[in-house]
Amino acid sequence: MPGIFDKKIFNEEVFGGYVARIPNTKRNALIKSKAIRPRPDLATAMKDGGGGNFISTQLEGLISGSKPQNYDGQTDMKSSNLETFNHSRVVVGRMNSWTEKDFTKDITGGKDFMESIAEQVSEYWSEIDQDTILMILRGIFSMKGAANVEFVAKHTADITKVTNSEGKAGYMDATSLNTAMQRACGDNKASFTMALMHSVVATNLENLKILTYLKYTDKDGMERNIGLATLNGRFVLVDDDMPAEIESSTGEVNGKYTIQITTAGVAEDTISIGGEVYTIGAETSCSAKTIAVGSSATTQAAALKTVLEEQFDGIFTVTSSGDTVALTQINGGIGELPTVKATGTMTISTKNPTPGAFPVEKIRYTTYVLGDGAFEYTDCGATVPYEVDRDPKTNGGQDTLYSRQRKCFAPFGISYTMKRQATASPDDEELAYGPNWTLVSTVNKDGAEKYISHKSIPIARIISYG
Repeated sequence: MPGIFDKKIFNEEVFGGYVARIPNTKRNALIKSKAIRPRPDLATAMKDGGGGNFISTQLEGLISGSKPQNYDGQTDMKSSNLETFNHSRVVVGRMNSWTEKDFTKDITGGKDFMESIAEQVSEYWSEIDQDTILMILRGIFSMKGAANVEFVAKHTADITKVTNSEGKAGYMDATSLNTAMQRACGDNKASFTMALMHSVVATNLENLKILTYLKYTDKDGMERNIGLATLNGRFVLVDDDMPAEIESSTGEVNGKYTIQITTAGVAEDTISIGGEVYTIGAETSCSAKTIAVGSSATTQAAALKTVLEEQFDGIFTVTSSGDTVALTQINGGIGELPTVKATGTMTISTKNPTPGAFPVEKIRYTTYVLGDGAFEYTDCGATVPYEVDRDPKTNGGQDTLYSRQRKCFAPFGISYTMKRQATASPDDEELAYGPNWTLVSTVNKDGAEKYISHKSIPIARIISYG
């Protein structure tokens, strides 16, 4: 028998060693996409003691929005200057540690679990970074204030009440992505380059044959998918970490079915239940119990309960009361009432069955649509990003790997306000807090605040049932 120590499985007699880690099923598609544009030039300003955890940079405005003046030979020309918008960004600090005992290495054939942890740290932080960006996106689409609410409304396509080209309400079709991009950015919709969606949404589009996977030809001449799809000319990355929120649900129903012996059987009568035939007065194929000749309906119901418990083990719980046997589903929706027939003197009836049902959840999926550089990323660094501590006393000796990081993910055209932040680094709840985000802005000469055009921000979302 395998033994357990410190969450590790080992064979007490022969242990061949660990040969592979459990596969990591998290895709981390967002953090690896072109939507993240590196800004290493900002790292110096964000180092500890050199700008701290919050800095502002400038976005240049456009001259294209200014109105020309009449050139008529008598009107003086008025000059204007290029506007700049203030873009504030925050550094997110995170840390974690992992401890392994010496003894686990001793009992697992010399397997160095600390080495395995070290190999996984980079992928672990990619998972955390993607979670951070998803929290930021949640905050962006919860922003308050007139200009910000306009952005949220224009950059959100909620199609849960829209009937698609296939006649299904709330599901994406061939036009959903294109329409959402135009709604968000109008004639600037070409700035969008990719969509990130849950596998349920992707599968729906695959079934409609409108999601096309890119292919390559291997060295043997075989054509294979590369795991990257396109829709409306945009790359599609599939990742089940995309938001999926339960809108409504119906609970599980454990179906209940009853069989009443209305007339007791006599010798050689049979009762057939779900293909199994039981004979009165003889041993059944499922049990050594005998339904006695001339016995009452109550006695025969109790004997029938015994054989049905074995026949439907794991599917129904079986009880008897008087002349009636009741079968109740153990898992709702699994195990319908089997066909019941009796021959000879015996007569039976099935009474008022309660149909079983699986639990049903109605889920709203969020598909994010982003352009290249939708987020600017700066690895700000920590004074000591990694270190290992040796404790020779505790548990007979153990090592701990400590890891720290400070990173900034700044959505293009959207500033972090720090309206609610308890410490130097925002936690996930604070990143998802709408009032902590606002469109970047500048102040006009007359003192009025002017916000960047929402059409210049390549961030949008589609809400659907699939």
